[in-house]
Amino acid sequence: MFDVRPAYTCDKQAVGLARTNAFISNKGWSLVNLLTRRTKAYLVRRSLQKGSMIFAGSMIQGFAMAVFLFPHAIPSGGAAGLAVLLNYWFQLPMSIGLWLMNFLFLITSIQYLGKISAVGTIGVITTTAVSVNFFEVYFRSPFENIWLDLLIGSIFLGLGITLLLKQRVSNGGIGFVALALSKQKKVDPGKALFWMNGFIFLLTAVVINWQIVIQALLCQWLSTRIVSWLYRVSFPPVLQMAWRNKRDG
Repeated sequence: MFDVRPAYTCDKQAVGLARTNAFISNKGWSLVNLLTRRTKAYLVRRSLQKGSMIFAGSMIQGFAMAVFLFPHAIPSGGAAGLAVLLNYWFQLPMSIGLWLMNFLFLITSIQYLGKISAVGTIGVITTTAVSVNFFEVYFRSPFENIWLDLLIGSIFLGLGITLLLKQRVSNGGIGFVALALSKQKKVDPGKALFWMNGFIFLLTAVVINWQIVIQALLCQWLSTRIVSWLYRVSFPPVLQMAWRNKRDG
């Protein structure tokens, strides 16, 4: 069969088809651009939210250390224990000692953490160290009881660590070394962490006060219980919807 339609009819159909394709193409690109803008806005919003949570977690754990734990030489972990010893031996400020120990531990295991995680962890330990220095100068515990300070400090410490873990960021510490040992020597990282922290706590107790061992272990136990409880807690849907409506309003 031969096409006996006039040539101008075919030309009109071709022009119409080309216009239709161009219209669809332009609408498609507009939709892509709209989705891209919305995706960028969402990513920016999520990044700001994540950054604010990391900052808050770092500040809270720094507050717990500086106001409630460090004044009694109670280490919150292995790195904090070494910072307490450096302060006792050389009068090195707690904030500098804490940052230095965390940084050294990080360097030993950076190949196992990855660059992005390492950069995030450096931000955490730096913010924590700065907050420790700030709170040591301008804040004092309202309590005079070491055991009450231990309780309150452990609660705040657990809260700060939970905020960091919820953002999948490490709070620093000797856990970096435990991770490296588990990769190289195939040892249980939990056991490695326990023995290294235990040795540092014992050394701190021998040098300063034997009660530090008990206080440090209690701090570890209380803060980890707080982390275990808060990590499973999620905001109710009503609160999430209220927050979204307030944000979008």
